[in-house]
Amino acid sequence: MKRVSNRKLGGIGRIAAIGVIGAAAAGCANTVDKISQINKEPYLSAIENPTAVAGYRPVSMPMPAPEPPVFSSNSLWRSGARAFFKDQRAKRVGDILTVDVTFSDKAIIDNKTERSRVSAEGRALAGAAGNAILDLIPDSYKSGSAVIDFDGDTSTSGEGSVDRKEELHTTIAAVVTQVLPNNNLVIEGRQEVRVNFEIRELIVAGVIRPEDITANNTIDSTKIAQARISYGGRGQITDVQQPPYGQQFLDIVLPF
Repeated sequence: MKRVSNRKLGGIGRIAAIGVIGAAAAGCANTVDKISQINKEPYLSAIENPTAVAGYRPVSMPMPAPEPPVFSSNSLWRSGARAFFKDQRAKRVGDILTVDVTFSDKAIIDNKTERSRVSAEGRALAGAAGNAILDLIPDSYKSGSAVIDFDGDTSTSGEGSVDRKEELHTTIAAVVTQVLPNNNLVIEGRQEVRVNFEIRELIVAGVIRPEDITANNTIDSTKIAQARISYGGRGQITDVQQPPYGQQFLDIVLPF
C-alpha cells in the first residue's frame, strides 16, 4: 500500500489559510460577544481622554513665524478681546464649545462613453524560408497574396449616473484637545444616543480659529478645517444591514 505524502501549501495558499484562520478567530470572538449581548441593550462607550485613545496623533500644521507679544502700559484693553469683561469662549485645552453641524450635499452626474476600433493587417512570405513556412500554414488561413491576416474589432460602451442628496442638521459639544502655535484649536467631539437596541454615534473633529467662535461659544461646522464628521450607528438594525463576515472576507480575497 502506497503512502501518499501531504503537499505543502504555496505562498499564496499559506497567506489564504492564515487569512481564513484570522477571520474565523475574529468572527468567533465577535459571535461570542454578540451572544453575550442577547436581550440586552447595546453598551455605551466609557468617557475617556481622546488623546489617550490608541491611534491618536497630535495635529501638525504649517505655522507662521512667531510674533513677540505686545504689551500696552496703562491700558485695560487686551489684544484679541471683544470686551473689557472675561471672554467665555473656548481657548484652552479641555475647554468645551458647541458645534452646529450643518451638512447639505447634492450631486447629479451623468456620464456616457463609447469607443470602437477596427484594424486589419496582412503579411506575405517570400523565398525559400517563406515557402517552408508556407507549407506549414493550412490553406484556410491563406488569403490572396497575404499569407497571414490580422483582423481586430474592439468596442466599448459605458454609462453611469449618480443622483444623491444628503442632509444633516444637529449640534454636538466638542472638547479642545490641542492648541497650535498660531493659537488655532484642535477639537474633537463624540456623542452616543441609544434608542431601544440601536446606538447612533456622531463624531466631529478638526481645526478651528478662535475668531470664528461666536459670543455664545458656538461654531458652525462649515468653518472647521480638516473636518472629520461621522454619523452612523451600531446595534441590531446595523448588524442585519451588513453581510456576514465570511461573505465580506470572500468578497475581498476572491479575484473574480
